Amino acid sequence: MTEAETSAISRLRASEIMTKNVRTATREMSLRDVASMMRDGDMGAVPVVNDGKLIGIVTDRDIVVRGVADGKSSDTAIGEVMTTELFSVAPDDFVFEAIRLMGDKQVRRIPVVNADGSLAGIIAMADVALEMEDEKEIAETLEEISSGAAFWGKN
Repeated sequence: MTEAETSAISRLRASEIMTKNVRTATREMSLRDVASMMRDGDMGAVPVVNDGKLIGIVTDRDIVVRGVADGKSSDTAIGEVMTTELFSVAPDDFVFEAIRLMGDKQVRRIPVVNADGSLAGIIAMADVALEMEDEKEIAETLEEISSGAAFWGKN
């Protein structure tokens, strides 16, 4: 990634690249229902909300590792397998902060949360990639986020 591209991305705000119309789940929904939602929406993660406030996120990996592999039934409430340790940014935060969190915390998605705790949107690695033009640089950046390498410190 060139210095100019890094600078341009770092000036963007989370609200400018986030997905705004995010399908959400409640902690009472079943593993089957959330898995079906993921399949039908072609998504790998679903934020879990309570009264509009973000309380967790469930990924396809959560369903497999904490659900299926642990012998839970498909009727198990998603609240039993969701991830509750959340890393988020605010809508006015710079995209750079979301990218930094992705790399530091080894996550592929960062919820965007308003000051009142309500979900505003979500930023996925693909959203970051769409802001870059060079396919090789996109691939390198996504690999660096996935591996935990800090691309903003590259020479």
